[in-house]
Amino acid sequence: MSDTARPSPIHLKGELTDPPSRGLWLIKWLLIIPHVVVLVFLWIAASFVTLIAFFAILFNGRYPRSLFDFVVGVLRWTWRVGFYSYDVLGTDRYPPFSLESREDYPADLHIDYSESLSHWLPLVKWLLAFPHYMILAALVGGGGDPSGKTDYYYGGLQWVLVIIVAVILLFAGKYHKEIFRLIMGINRWGIRVCAYVGLLTDEYPHFRLWE
Repeated sequence: MSDTARPSPIHLKGELTDPPSRGLWLIKWLLIIPHVVVLVFLWIAASFVTLIAFFAILFNGRYPRSLFDFVVGVLRWTWRVGFYSYDVLGTDRYPPFSLESREDYPADLHIDYSESLSHWLPLVKWLLAFPHYMILAALVGGGGDPSGKTDYYYGGLQWVLVIIVAVILLFAGKYHKEIFRLIMGINRWGIRVCAYVGLLTDEYPHFRLWE
C-alpha cells in the first residue's frame, strides 16, 4: 500500500510466529502475571518521569535523554507483553524482562529522539489528540463512568479480532495474516497517540492504520 506521508518517528516491530500454539493462549493470562506486577511499578515511575519531562520541555524545549530512554523502555516492555498476550497473540516466545531493545525478539519498539521540542505543545497535546481518543475508543475499547458510581469496560474492534484469532488458533491452528495486519495497525495507532500525548514526540499521529 503506497503512502506519501512523512514517516512516523515511532517504529513498531511485530513479527508473527507462524503458527502460534493452538491452546497456549488459554493460560497466557497466568504466565504474564510477573510482567504485569513489574509493569505496574514501572508505569508509576514513568508517570513521575513524564511530569519531570513536562517541565523540562516547557522551560528548556528538550526531553532529557535518560528520562526519554526510560519511558520508551517501559512502553517497549509493555508492547512486547501485549504482543505475546492478548493485544495480538502474535508469538509464543516469552517476553524478556528488559527495558532494552531486543532485536532477536519478534516484537520491539523504537522512537526517534528529538533534540528540540516545542515549549508550548505539552500544554495542549492532551486536547489536540482528542479526535484520536474517539477513534481509539472504537478500535481498542475503554471503560469507566464519569459519575464515578460504576466501573465498566467495553471491548473495541481489537478485542473482537483477538477473540476471533484465539478461536481460529484453537480449532485450526492458523493465524489469518490479514487479521494480524489489522490488529497490528490498531496497536500501531494506539502507540503513536501514546507517544504524542506522553511528550515523546511532537509529530502529530497519523490518522491511519498502516505505516
